[in-house]
Parts: sequence; structure tokens; C-alpha cells
Amino acid sequence: MAGAVCPACGVAVVPGYVRCPKCHRPLPRFGRATASPVGGTAIKPKGGSPVLAIAIAVVVGGAFIAFFALRGGTSGHAAPIAPTTDTPAPTPPPATQVAPVSSLPPVASTPNPGAIAAQLDRTLQRMRLFSTVAVTGARVELQSASCRDPQLVKQVDAVLPSFKAAGLTRVRCVEQSGAVVFDREL
Repeated sequence: MAGAVCPACGVAVVPGYVRCPKCHRPLPRFGRATASPVGGTAIKPKGGSPVLAIAIAVVVGGAFIAFFALRGGTSGHAAPIAPTTDTPAPTPPPATQVAPVSSLPPVASTPNPGAIAAQLDRTLQRMRLFSTVAVTGARVELQSASCRDPQLVKQVDAVLPSFKAAGLTRVRCVEQSGAVVFDREL
């Protein structure tokens, strides 16, 4: 890299020195916008303010928000087109009333334990109590680092009647280390 030369003693000086390292005389300084004898480039300072860029960003952001807010909850499916014939639509035959069969016992629907466990899993995920909820036989097993968290216990207590109605007998919460925090009988 070529350096400047001290005008007093002729020693080569690295650019950036204010005084000559040999004779200690002040070296000439060159402005940024002028060409220096040691090389380099002149940089034109940037001008202007970022107001225009900020205004454009606000307008574009507002357009996105307005688009999503005003598009509504309509589905993308078109309504079926009614036929344009002049003939009247056929009328269905009159319904005959059927007496209920009394010999069949009423069917009691039991809740699906897998669906209850999946709903509990989603609820815990939304609450950021990351857990794994699984139904194994007649037992519900939670694996979580949050087994001792009062919010997790509250959510588990809220679904215990549903688990019992589904025919499950135990709820157990196991920490990731393998330690059983609670094991409840339903």
C-alpha cells in the first residue's frame, strides 16, 4: 500500500497519521470530498430523510390489514345455481309416521377417550404447558416438565369427569426425567 510522503523530511508515512513519525511536523489533511494524494475514493454523503420510506411502509401495512380485516368470513364456494325451467319441482310424497320401536334399549353413547385426550393436549399447548397426552388401555398418561404447574393440574382436574365417563380408571403425570408427579384413580 502506497503511503503519503512527509513534505518536510520526505519519510513515507502511512495514511491516517496526523504528524510525521520522524520529524513530528503536522501532515497536510485532506477533506473527504477531495481526492487525496495517497489514493482512496471520494464518498458523496447521503442526503434526505427516511420519511418517504416510512410513509410507504405504513400505507402498505395498512393495505394488508384492511385486506384481511374486510375480506369477511365468507367461504370461497359459490352458491349452487337454481335451474331456470318453467316446470314446477316435484313434491315429495307425504311422510308416513313410524311409531318408535320400544323393544330396543336406548343406546348410551360413551365419550371417546382419545378425543378428550387430544382436546386436553391442544388446551395445554395453547397455554404453553407443552405436554404429551396419551391414552394407554384404561389409563391417561401425561408426559410434561410442567406436571407441578397449578394451571396444568387445574386443566387435568377439569377433564377428569369426562375421562371417567369414557371408562378410564387412572390419570398419571410423568416428568421428562421419568419421575411420577401424580397418579390419580378416577
